Amino acid sequence: MILRAIAMACGLTGAVGLSQFPEFSQQYTQRLSGAVKELETIVARFDADAAGLGLTRAAALEDLAHGSAMGAARAQSMGQVLARHDRLQHALRDLSGTSSWHKALNMRRFADAELVRDTWTAYRPALPVTAEGLGFAAAGFILGYGLIGGALSGLGRLTIRRRQTARQG
Repeated sequence: MILRAIAMACGLTGAVGLSQFPEFSQQYTQRLSGAVKELETIVARFDADAAGLGLTRAAALEDLAHGSAMGAARAQSMGQVLARHDRLQHALRDLSGTSSWHKALNMRRFADAELVRDTWTAYRPALPVTAEGLGFAAAGFILGYGLIGGALSGLGRLTIRRRQTARQG
């Protein structure tokens, strides 16, 4: 009876926890979209400045790097901005318009630590009322109940076998 109560509590914990994923992923995707838009503005300005001087993006970075110490530092930081923009743009493309189930299976697209941290900081749990939220709740319950229930059941069987062996021996 106690083992069943523990398994039920773990199942409910899993249901509540996993049911939050659709909303968290939606909020992360919104932040990701905002970050991409802001970086697009910065990249467009850089590209426009380079084009105004008759340079490609790569040539502009190279020219900047060979200037002063500040220019070299700025070239390095702009290179990082361009790389982050590219990375976030690909992640947004892969996450946009997909279901929460697809997002859960592609967790590697939630790779920007800063965005995950900011989303988590602002996130407030909510009662899932969408079909996806309820589906994640059901999956969380099954996982929580099944894993803990199975583990506790296996431990119980081992204990019974050891007692039987001890009595026979």
